Amino acid sequence: MGNSVLHITNGDNLTTRLESLNLKGDIIVWREMLCEGPTPVEVGSQSFFESRKKFLSEQYKISPSDYEEKFEHELGKLATLQNYEKIVLWFEFDLFCHINMLAAISYLMQHHKTAPIYMVCSGWVKGLAQLKALSDLTDEQLAMHYTNKLALTQDDLTVANHIWKLYCEEKPIELKAEISKKSNFNYLSSCIRAHIERFPNINSGLNTLETNILKLIDLHQITGKSQLCDYALNYQGYYGYGDVQIENMIKTLRPFYTQKNGVLQLTRQGNQVLEGATNFYSILKNDFQFGGTRKYDYLYDPINHKLIKHSENATSTI
Repeated sequence: MGNSVLHITNGDNLTTRLESLNLKGDIIVWREMLCEGPTPVEVGSQSFFESRKKFLSEQYKISPSDYEEKFEHELGKLATLQNYEKIVLWFEFDLFCHINMLAAISYLMQHHKTAPIYMVCSGWVKGLAQLKALSDLTDEQLAMHYTNKLALTQDDLTVANHIWKLYCEEKPIELKAEISKKSNFNYLSSCIRAHIERFPNINSGLNTLETNILKLIDLHQITGKSQLCDYALNYQGYYGYGDVQIENMIKTLRPFYTQKNGVLQLTRQGNQVLEGATNFYSILKNDFQFGGTRKYDYLYDPINHKLIKHSENATSTI
């Protein structure tokens, strides 16, 4: 491999694909899931690593040593690499990848990488009816995406770094305001909108994705949690969650469904969620964080599409 191009990829599957295409350059793999848990703004700092290790160990049983090998080590390599003619970011259209991409851009700016930065992003493909992940593209489509990669301007980098900082701080209302602003990141507004809808609905206490999982149970003859996970993965829109994240969400929803005669069914509480009859905020509330904001510190108003700072009077159980 030559050192004229540095590729930063969103995971091992895509890395394997790119290696098979024999693209020139070196590859760094960005193995993180910064769309969940606390995210100190300075990527790669001691406080960043400590908070991420603690969260991933407690939430997903990922050992600190595994994290060090799969992410911290890669980031260390990225910090020392120099003299590239260009840096190419390979990330998906979804929230999962976009948060990681924003962090990667912030890290590159923090370490004063001066090489031009390009972006290859999946999404809508001409002639196809559904959004496509990079790893789902054919070799020819991947090659075409690379040929048509977008050169990020200084304004683009400034926007990305600004949004990363808003995400890492407790500023979700300011972050929501970025939805209406145009940028060269074609899917950024959709990802921010998806993020805002991760906060609990002001009426039910469940967020949009949690409610959609209950709707899947209500609409389909689902025989078990594994099948429910598959459905949720396929119908999650712009979130880009992996199976471990969806499985974790399904566990938190246990009061709202049960299994009878080999089929998942909504409980009385689950039906109340879909009917909008009861607010379950107080039952579900915990200290889970999205970046610098605790999930249950804000409420989403679906009618006015607004975020509201939580107060005890706003979420009393009906």
